[in-house]
Amino acid sequence: MKRHFQLLLLACGIGFAGAAPLPAQAGKPVVLYSRTWNAVGETRYQPDGTYSGILARLKETCEVRVSAGPVSGKLLEGVSVVLIANPSGKAVENHPAPRHLIAEDRAVLLDFVKSGGGLILMGNQENHNLETKETNALLAEFGMKWEDRYTDIKGLQLAPTVPVIGGLKWGYYAGNTLVLSAGHPARPQAWVPNDLKVLPMNSARNEPGVLLAAATLGQGRFIAVTDAGWIGNPVLEGKGIAGVVVPGDNNVEIFQRLIAWTAGAAGGTKPQ
Repeated sequence: MKRHFQLLLLACGIGFAGAAPLPAQAGKPVVLYSRTWNAVGETRYQPDGTYSGILARLKETCEVRVSAGPVSGKLLEGVSVVLIANPSGKAVENHPAPRHLIAEDRAVLLDFVKSGGGLILMGNQENHNLETKETNALLAEFGMKWEDRYTDIKGLQLAPTVPVIGGLKWGYYAGNTLVLSAGHPARPQAWVPNDLKVLPMNSARNEPGVLLAAATLGQGRFIAVTDAGWIGNPVLEGKGIAGVVVPGDNNVEIFQRLIAWTAGAAGGTKPQ
């Protein structure tokens, strides 16, 4: 399996038809971690903080860029995948209100995906200042919606039949629920429905619904994840969240595979 995934990452470097061209010197896909919609003063998910570990791992196979500026066609030139983590709803105390995923921003992102780009959007649970109104307007373009129904920390062994990430163990560290629209043109698929038979490790909250979903739009690919803490440094360092640890997770490999798939890696399977 390890060699299979190495080949997958190598394939990721070639891009795919319709994507914006990569810089001439790059043999790797370009991942843009966009902080555009994170409030000024928000200390979670910082590229030099909680996310420093996962971005360092990602740099082994990808070129990683970070920007807090507004998205535009110019900014996205040469980018393979845009990563968004937990768009902020409200201002941090003594700081300006955050930018939300307004119609102008959504249009830029949709054009990017339709032209062959990849987009990964992750959110978190209710006490992490997650904005849902404008974010749901973006999700609706992919036949998805976030609902405020929560599932807490659990380990999920993914079936071998799950596309791209099958056979791996996901350490899920709490989040809300995705609802998918049947028959939507973006063909949303529930890659990871919540397995209600697996009980949370720290509470009784265990809602039916989808925890991770994929879709395609035009030539591009989209992933939505209902947790943003699963790739943070405390998890990667084996400390878990709030003292709760999911043992034996494959979170780094799952994330790398999701990046490779959204970048259009050969061997990835589009939803049908």
